[in-house]
Amino acid sequence: MSDSLQLQVHDLEVELLTGVYSEETHLPQPLRISVTVDIDLPERFEPDTPLKASKNYMDVKHAATDALPKDVHFTLVEAVAEHICDTLFVGDARVRRVEVRIVKLAIAEQGESIGITLVRGRR
Repeated sequence: MSDSLQLQVHDLEVELLTGVYSEETHLPQPLRISVTVDIDLPERFEPDTPLKASKNYMDVKHAATDALPKDVHFTLVEAVAEHICDTLFVGDARVRRVEVRIVKLAIAEQGESIGITLVRGRR
């Protein structure tokens, strides 16, 4: 088994222009976004290991919040997930794999989670 490190930022709530149906296309929709990032890691983490040996969690959060364009309409939430993956891959060569889970909050009727999970590996 190989060693791995996953950074996780879960359950971010974001309002974004997305949707196919006319009732969805004119107003931002509430989404719950969770991101897991696999990165290359050093041989060991010692007590004095600097942050640059890992990745700042805030970079992951930024990719799923502020880095999403607020003036672009994403027809599919899959495209939102792609944008998050692209942002993370471009931002750090150590990122090997990104998993993005998006739940469309507005379509839940009884608290259920309805959405997608997209997993991309570095190409």
